[in-house]
Amino acid sequence: MRDHQGEPTISQRLAAWGQGLEFRDLPESTRAKARDILVDIVGLCVAARHTDYVAATFRAIEPGRHTVIGRKATASASGAALANGTAAHGEDFDDTFEGGPVHSGVVIVPALLAAAETFDLPSDRTMTGIVAGTELLCRLALTLPKGVHKAGFHPTAVLGTFAATFGICVAMRESEEVTANALGIAGSMASGIIEYLGDGSWTKRMHPGWSAQSALRAHALARGGFIGPRAVFEGTHGAFSAFAPSIEPRTHRLFLGLGKEFVSDNITFKPYPCGTMVQPYIDCAVALRRRGVELEGIRSITCKTAEGIVHRLWEPLDIKRRPPSSYAAKFSVPFGVALGLQRGRAGLNDFTNETIADPELCALAQKVGFEIDPENPYPAAFTGHVRIEYRDGRLEEVERDHMRGGAAEPLTRTEIDGKFLANTAFGGSESGEALLALCHRIGAGQGGADLITGLGEA
Repeated sequence: MRDHQGEPTISQRLAAWGQGLEFRDLPESTRAKARDILVDIVGLCVAARHTDYVAATFRAIEPGRHTVIGRKATASASGAALANGTAAHGEDFDDTFEGGPVHSGVVIVPALLAAAETFDLPSDRTMTGIVAGTELLCRLALTLPKGVHKAGFHPTAVLGTFAATFGICVAMRESEEVTANALGIAGSMASGIIEYLGDGSWTKRMHPGWSAQSALRAHALARGGFIGPRAVFEGTHGAFSAFAPSIEPRTHRLFLGLGKEFVSDNITFKPYPCGTMVQPYIDCAVALRRRGVELEGIRSITCKTAEGIVHRLWEPLDIKRRPPSSYAAKFSVPFGVALGLQRGRAGLNDFTNETIADPELCALAQKVGFEIDPENPYPAAFTGHVRIEYRDGRLEEVERDHMRGGAAEPLTRTEIDGKFLANTAFGGSESGEALLALCHRIGAGQGGADLITGLGEA
């Protein structure tokens, strides 16, 4: 398929690639990663099921027959996608991609589960769609490094709409024409600004769910014959110029090794429920805590950092040092460092309204500052550094050149399953082991869409 000028557009090239994907032909590492993503997302949905933001989302969606993970009550396809995407991303404990950053599972899994129930897809097609969607999302992030954030948009929300749309089309074995049209339509549905960073409000939480439900609609319109712009990515008014106007898109990275190499194999699973780039700083602080450093007599705590994360995780510095809400604390390096130094951990129970009011923790966070490292490799790698200077001149310092849980230090299958069981227990479920077994069946491409119903019985 070619456009009117004879050369295939980006969306047409992607559509052609998606035509040939079969679950059985995918590398074992890629299938295993998709299975782990499914496990992680289901556990996170159960962990968040009793939160106020999930309750608010559930009150806003329409009834239907589709599964809302961790709830016996069901919803419409779009409602289930919105609720599941919001719950999965709500505690910021979901997967991420070094090179983006983007969160894949929180958009792709809710969209594909809803599509699977709508069209009664076998699990192998559902998982193929999850692979296709996560791969495209990661590659789009590599194509627009730092540009989407710089423009004030949330990359997961914007790029995730395209990726989830593509994943649904691949799962459904749609024609190249339908897939290209669906991607074109998705361009007018992609959205998500990052103003939540200023006050810790809830909109970031719902971005993946919104993208997932938008993908369902984009696919449905294209399947119904609606036409979208063929050059939705590279066109004069396309997504690249609209959402990342400050950079020249690295389009070659979108197609480099496509079909032979799956960059999504390097997706990272978080050890802490907070912002991605905060995590290696927490690890540095925890390492200092284990070293037995004193918390008395500290003059200052300085962290070397990448310029690209300053506006999201360091500024305004007075607010980051004293987050206005428990959610805002998840996107504060000063708070994360103070938490690691004082408690030696950072779990779901450590990001609470009580914690952000802890006077000793707040006093420690007030001492955390930053200096920009011009050689920092972000976004190719997420690094951490903490240097403590005492009033008597002593120095204590720890540095990390990668994020734990990523390609350089991946979590094992045992650790990922352990995280799942801890998350389901946190959400009050006594069915963690049964849910995990069900996720493994779906993730292995076994059975049909009826298995998804069991995910609501937590």
